[in-house]
Amino acid sequence: MSHPLFSLEGKVALVSGAASGMGRQMAIGFAEAGADVMLLDINLPGAEETAGDIEKLGGKAIAVECNVSDVEKIRETFVLLDRELGKVDVVGNVAGEGKMGAPEEMPVEEVQQVFQNLVFGRFTMCQEAGRRMLEQGKGSIINFGSIGGWNSLGRGHMPYGMSMAAVIQMTRELSTQWASRGVRVNCILPAQVWNENLRSRVKATPEVEDTFISGIPMKRLGNPEEIKGPAIFLASDASSFVTGMALPMDGGNLAMNAGGTYPGSPRASG
Repeated sequence: MSHPLFSLEGKVALVSGAASGMGRQMAIGFAEAGADVMLLDINLPGAEETAGDIEKLGGKAIAVECNVSDVEKIRETFVLLDRELGKVDVVGNVAGEGKMGAPEEMPVEEVQQVFQNLVFGRFTMCQEAGRRMLEQGKGSIINFGSIGGWNSLGRGHMPYGMSMAAVIQMTRELSTQWASRGVRVNCILPAQVWNENLRSRVKATPEVEDTFISGIPMKRLGNPEEIKGPAIFLASDASSFVTGMALPMDGGNLAMNAGGTYPGSPRASG
């Protein structure tokens, strides 16, 4: 029997990036905890598949095609949410992609596009949800950041890292602005978590897995379903006095010094 503090019964959640990976698993986790869920993704068939899985659990789920770089589409989606589900208690901001390249060569337009996806889209989601949550006096917003927004990953990740740093600071700013009015805003910082793109990358360049694992004391990459616990915690009353937090989901990556090793590390110890 689960603890009632973690229940989302009677709640309505909205999750972007819900067709696959951690967005899908977050949405399913919310439904397993009792919430009705609106599922946003640029991949509508994938979001519909997630909705079907949630409905098998007995929950209500609505799949909506939405590109989070399109601010007007986000606003339209919240109008649809008002009409179909009547309120929003929880938001999971997961969707959005970065671009890689040498900073001395990358066109500024590509950097702007990454910010449009990862910063301005997330801000619009927070703003639309925040207005509704402030009116009802309660709500929880969960932004996806990254360990790459806390310190540098290198390897051409500059636009992504810049954007994720902005998301982390946006989380702090919004939490400070809204906490006294009942709305909590927190951020999860994943390390490398398995998904289709990462599997393809490791298949093409097998040594990259050891590069990642050398910085993760748990000696493995994350699995998408491992987002459920942190997400349900932050969405529920179990975290009622928690706001402005940047929660690493990284197997110990940020805790370890850049020159550190752990037992069994691929790096030479000494």
